[in-house]
Formats: sequence, structure tokens, C-alpha cells
Amino acid sequence: MFGIIRPCRHRLGERLTAQWTAHLCGLCLALRADHGQFARIVTNYDGLLLSVLTEAQAERDGGQRRRTAGPCPLRGMRTASVARGEGARLAAAVSLVLASAKVRDHVADGDGLLARRPVAAAARRVAAGWDAAGARTGSAVGFDTAVLVDAVDRQLGVESLAGPGTPILTVTEPTETATAAAFAHTALLAGRPENAAPLAEAGRLFGRLAHLLDAVEDREADAASGAWNPLTATGTPPAEARRIAGDALHGIRLALRDAEFTDAGLVHRLLAHELGASVDRAFRTGAGHAHGPAPKEPEAPPRDPDRPVGPWGPPERGPRPPRGLLAGCAVWAGLACTCQLCCGEYESPWSREPRKGPCEGCGNCGDCADCCQCCECCGNCGDCCDGCDCCDGCDCGCDCGC
Repeated sequence: MFGIIRPCRHRLGERLTAQWTAHLCGLCLALRADHGQFARIVTNYDGLLLSVLTEAQAERDGGQRRRTAGPCPLRGMRTASVARGEGARLAAAVSLVLASAKVRDHVADGDGLLARRPVAAAARRVAAGWDAAGARTGSAVGFDTAVLVDAVDRQLGVESLAGPGTPILTVTEPTETATAAAFAHTALLAGRPENAAPLAEAGRLFGRLAHLLDAVEDREADAASGAWNPLTATGTPPAEARRIAGDALHGIRLALRDAEFTDAGLVHRLLAHELGASVDRAFRTGAGHAHGPAPKEPEAPPRDPDRPVGPWGPPERGPRPPRGLLAGCAVWAGLACTCQLCCGEYESPWSREPRKGPCEGCGNCGDCADCCQCCECCGNCGDCCDGCDCCDGCDCGCDCGC
């Protein structure tokens, strides 16, 4: 549920990071305001795209779409300017309905604790509550969440009929339909009905990518557990999946050019650049299976039993027991919201093994002017964009929003 777009603050730069965080916190607080504290668990990175799109199209309002939120532990007990309004509420409605679908899917598969009847029954009640809450909030902003529920229901039927030779796009169609409707509604909320068609196309292709990348990343785990995977079920080879993903990414960029934005900076960065990074990341990790398992990390040397023990235990601690599911999720949330997951060294939230974020030491986050390789989508923009701290933007005269 945390999304396929996981931007790095080093690539976004200070201004766009502040905007992105405002929408993330705005979604979280919209969920709390309308549906209580527990609903905040469905906050996800892809859902906030709806809030970003709505604000990017709306006329400038002198800051009325922002409010100052109080201190939050996930922001280091700092206040922040957060997004509010219909875009955040639309994102909340969609997030609730899709989270409900995810829970029901896990219940149907009997995953983990959900294989136990009492737990499954409780999960179904939570999912039903989220469905109803999403429908209420969607209605309040003029969006009928029935299109999402219908897509989820049709997905099960499509998967049951899919087999070798079934086009993979047949399997992704329900997801495409749902995301197209949600993206298009942002144009209506922003008072830009002329944007509905191009944003519906961008949303359709985004849904295709989301479904496809999820399948690529889960393929090995699904094979090990015997779970259904669309790529395996349809016999779609990795090269074909990669081609479809590339075409979808190109189509999203073209669709965004046909829409009119008041401030396209964050939309362009997320959907033209960060989404491309997500495609590369998924196929880089997903394609690694064909070349054998990844090399094992070297084991830590055994701790010397004669090493002196300090007042808080041995200076060099031995292995600690892994965290439970809920404790690990809480630690994960803290790491994600402080960017340590992508830009620092940290302990795995569950296994406690040392990890490095993908941007740690990657060489792409320094002060050089070629760190962001801007605007491959138009080819006119040189090496800088205003999502990069090392420059002030490009002056190529293109209309890509960079």
C-alpha cells in the first residue's frame, strides 16, 4: 500500500520535498479528520498523487490550500504546512477503498494471521467500514467510488479466467479503469474540465504500470508461496513486460503534455522522473532472478566472549531477536518519514539486520550539475531541473513543466 513512487529528497530538492511532504501529511490528516486515528494506516504514497494533481491544476489561492499542522512524531515533533481541501479528501476516499480491497484480497488468500477465522472476520469488518467511509468522503467531493469497487470485483473474475496466452493487458484493465476515473476527477475538482481526458489517459497508464510493477516485484515470492501472479499465469516474458512498462511510461509523459497546469513542477517530477526510477528499480531487482540468487551478505564475526561488558551491555552487541509485525511496521513508518529508508543506514525494521538506502553512496546526490538528468521526455532541457538543489532550473523554452 505504500506505493510504487518512492521519491528521494536528494532528487526532489528542498522546494519539491516540502510540497510532497505537505500532500503526504495532508492525506494522513484528512483521513484522521473524517474517519478517526485508525484510518491513517491507509496513508500511501500513490494515493497522494491525487492531491498533488488537484493542486497543480488549481488557480493560485495565496496559500489557502495549506494549513499549519501541529507537531507530529513522524516529523520529529515539528509543525508543518500541509495540504487541505478537496484534493486531499479525494485521495483519502480512494485510499480507503483500495485499502479495503487489499485487506479482502489477503483474507481470500489466507495470508499470515488472516488464515485464522476470528482474525479474518475482524479484518472483513474493518474492510467493510473502510468501503463505507470511502464512499461517504467520495460523495462529499463528487466522486462515485463504485467505479473502484466494481474494478476490484471484476479483477477477481478476470484473474480466474486468465491463463497462458492471455494478454497481460486483459489482467491490468480493471486497475487501469479505476485509476483513470480517479485521475480524471482531479480535473473537475480543480475547475479544469478540459484536462479530464488527458489525465484519464495518464491515470489509465499509471494503473497499468502499478499492476505490472507489483507483479514484477512479487514474482519470485509468489512462485515460492504458490500465490497467483499475472506474469506467471499469462506466460508473459520479462522482456515483454519491460516493453509494456516503457510504453506506458512514455504515454504518461505525452498525456501530461496535453494537460494544463498552474504549477507542474511536482507532478512532472513524480510522474515523468520518479515513476521512471520505479520502473528501473522494479526490473533491475525483478530481472536479477534469471542470473541466480543475489550474493549473500558477509556474516558478522562472532563476538568475543571475553570482551568487557559496559553499563548498558557489551560494547559490541550480538544478534537481537527480530521485531514482531506491528512493532516492525511502526519502526518502518518512522524510517520512511525521516527518509532513512532511501538515504541513510538503518536496521531492518523486522529482522534488525543492517541496511543501506538505495541512495546511500550512489554517487547521484552530490553537488554536481548532472545529478538529475532532467527531461529525457522532451530532450531539450540539458542536465538541470528545478527539482535539483545544484541549479536554478533550465531555460530551454520547452513546455514539459521542468
